[in-house]
Amino acid sequence: MNIRKSIMTPNKQTVHNYMEAFKAIDHEAILACLTDDVIWHIPGTFTISGKEAFDKEIENENFTGKPIIEVIRMVEENDIVIAEGTVQCKLKDGPILNLVFCDVFHMQDAKIKQLTSYLMNTAASNH
Repeated sequence: MNIRKSIMTPNKQTVHNYMEAFKAIDHEAILACLTDDVIWHIPGTFTISGKEAFDKEIENENFTGKPIIEVIRMVEENDIVIAEGTVQCKLKDGPILNLVFCDVFHMQDAKIKQLTSYLMNTAASNH
């Protein structure tokens, strides 16, 4: 990410920490970024509530290995942080899934209270 830490607000720092933890599949670090009553919504896929349900979705059974996540841009207004980027992950049946994402984070006291993830598959390959 090309954002200097010195200009990060507490909300952006939390989102940065969340993304770094997701790259490492570090459940404890991811959950530390969330409110207890967090809601995660991926339109057309699922909506889950609470840290326990969130924890179960960190490592989806359809994927293997760690995702490659690149945040291209992060913007903030009031208690909303929007992160745009790319993610690449390997499906268990072999192909690599290439996605672009736009995540909308609703923040409360520098923690993620609600996350809406908009995902689009850009290409699948067999590499």
